[in-house]
This record gives sequence, C-alpha cells and structure tokens, in this order.
Amino acid sequence: MKFMFFLYPGIPVTPTEREARRPVARDTGLFQKMLDEVVELSQFVEDLGFDAVTFPEHHLHTEGGEMGSLPVLTQHVLMHTKRIMAGPIGYVLPGWNPLRLALETAWLDQLTKGRTFAGFARGYQARWLNQMAQKLKVGTVDHGKADLDRINREAFEEVYQVLKLAWADGPFRFKGKHYEYPTPFDAGTPWPAHEWTRKYGAPGELDEQGNIHAIEVVPKPYTKPHPPLFQAFSMSEETIKWSAREGIIPTLLVSNYDELRHFAELHRDEANAHGRSLALGESLGVFRSVYLAKDKPAARQLATDGLIGTGWAGWAHDFGFTDAFKLPGDKAQYGDGPLPREACTIERLEQTHFALVGDRDDVRRGMDAMVEAGNPEWFIWQSDQGYLPIDEVKRMAEEFARHVMPHYADSHGGGQLAKSAG
Repeated sequence: MKFMFFLYPGIPVTPTEREARRPVARDTGLFQKMLDEVVELSQFVEDLGFDAVTFPEHHLHTEGGEMGSLPVLTQHVLMHTKRIMAGPIGYVLPGWNPLRLALETAWLDQLTKGRTFAGFARGYQARWLNQMAQKLKVGTVDHGKADLDRINREAFEEVYQVLKLAWADGPFRFKGKHYEYPTPFDAGTPWPAHEWTRKYGAPGELDEQGNIHAIEVVPKPYTKPHPPLFQAFSMSEETIKWSAREGIIPTLLVSNYDELRHFAELHRDEANAHGRSLALGESLGVFRSVYLAKDKPAARQLATDGLIGTGWAGWAHDFGFTDAFKLPGDKAQYGDGPLPREACTIERLEQTHFALVGDRDDVRRGMDAMVEAGNPEWFIWQSDQGYLPIDEVKRMAEEFARHVMPHYADSHGGGQLAKSAG
C-alpha cells in the first residue's frame, strides 16, 4: 500500500479567531504561517516514509480553508523536499485552458525529474469555477440537473483529451466543442518564421503555405508517457469505469465496505475488459480521516475539534458530501433527500468507516477491514492542518507511520496485508 497525506491548506486559527478576524485569508501574516505549516508537514511525512502529499484545487475561500492548489504550490513543496511526490487531486479541468495545464504539468515534471502527479476533478464549487469557466458557458457539477451535469462532463473530457494529445510525441490537431488546435482550425495560424520552423521545428507543424497546421507541446513530461493521474473523490459507477478505461487512479470517497468492494470489483473488471490486467484494488485509492489518541474518547475529541467536526458539518455537508455516509435506516427516518445537518456527526463518519478513530489497535482493525473489502493501492489521509495544532497533526502522523503503516508495506502494487500484519 502507498500512503498519501492530503492537505487542505488552511489558515491555522481556531473557529473563534476565524470569525473574529474575518476574512482571515486576507491576512498576509496568517497566510505565510499556513505556507510554513504546509512545508513543515510535507517534510515531516516525507521523513516518516509517506509516498506523496496532495492538495485540492479551490479558490476565493475568504474563510481561510482549502486555500487552493496551483502548480506554484506543488512546486514550492517539491523544492523544499527531497523524495516525496506532490501534486493536486485535483485540477478542476473545466476551469483550465488545456494547453496551459499541459505545459505547466510538463514543466513541473521536468523540473522535479518525475516527482509530481496530476489529479483531475469536475468541480462542485460555483463561487470560483463559474467565474473561471464563464467563457465556456460551463458551471459546476449538478447531479440534480442533467443538462448542467452533461455540459460539465463534456468540458472535463475535452480538456482531458487535449492533455493526452499534448503529452504524446508529435504535433497534433484537435477540434472540439470548446477548443481547437491550431486556431483557426481549417486555415491554420499564420507564422512569419515558417522557414526557420520548417528547417528546425517538428515535422508536420506547417502546411504548404507556411501556416501552423498542427501544434506540439514541449517540453514533454519527464515521466513517460505522463505523470501518474488521479481522479478526485469518485462516487459514481460512470466515473469509476471511465477511470479504469483511461488508466487513471480513482480515489473513492465511499466508505461502506460493501460499496467499497463493489467499486473495487467494478474498476478491476472494467480495466481488464479494456486490456489492463489489474488485481483487485490495484490502481485504486481510498480517502479517509484518521484520529489517533490513547483511547476512543480522546480520539473522538480530536475529530470533533478537527476538520471533520468543524468543516464537514459546517460546509462540506452543504455540497452533498455527507450523503456518501448514509446508513441503512436513514431512508425510513429522513426519506430520499439529503441528510439533515444535525445527522452529520463524528459517530456517523466512524460508523460508516470513513473516520478511523481510536488508538493504534482501533485504527489497525479499520485498516484491515478496508483492505479486506477493497485492497486499495493508495491510502489517502485527509489531514487536519489548519484545524488542529500542528504538533497534534505531527503526533498522529508519526504514530500512524511507526505503528500502522509498517503492516501494510508496498506489497501490491497495492494494498495486500504485509506478512508482518497480525
């Protein structure tokens, strides 16, 4: 099993301070403190043996949480570490110009000699995505509105298609609904230096009139054919199957063991049906919270004070995330609609196996059950930087690395219990 530390870069303040000093994200001193903590924790988990650190992409968060993932943040972490991989899970593709993202990723991969990866997401936060994608007439995912969901998926998949073409060897031509390369597509792009390019450039770039007929993105990624690719927080069969066909690592938010098994088998079977021979759980990730303390009450208090106790009930619930943690009796009590906020408790996240809470033996039992259900290659820990004191975050990471991780050594490609487990 491989281990990834997920940072929601957050301004490190208490809820009381967050309210009293609003908007805390405007405070340069606090922002610098957040950046220092992100680097310090990245270096710390690198020394502990984690394989990767990652971030989401979110912007305009005046509240001071989820402070975004740009290539510059990934580069900043990589330049201050030595071995660990870093990248986003993930770039919200409908908000990106595909050519720019292809270039940014390839440059970063070259600069770090293969220590980066790229994750992709469709986007659910309208506050910033609707602003960035306005020229495409694309908005956030809305599963309740089929047309909006379809348009978002179209833009997502079109950007992804361009990325694959851009990272491959050779010039390419592409005409989609939103982008065309070259532009104008039929006439080509006028290029005064055509004689120079015809002599020294890539064969196939120019037409007979000296216009750009196809484009080639350079540099190519250091990693061939491209860095590892992840899909953010998959919750639908359609996304799991698409990821399996495309060679992308889906990261599962679902935590019920039966659902985890179903998605793991679906992913394996779809991959194998399309020429990728995968074992159960190979090229698959799970996303979880971990709260380690001397006993369950102490660990639950950490969870209450931390990200899932404040952020999940405070804002993630408003975007429908907590519906991933429904229990069998919820339909009779709450109907088919979303869970009420008061039902989004630490106990629920623990009962549905998203939060591994307790002492090291409790966490081991949760890990064993997760491996038995889905055997994931990647374990992605949602950390509490910015929500708990950094020393507490480091203490939990160290205890996990010393007493839990060794039992799940990289024996897969992905996730089978190591011989030392027991």
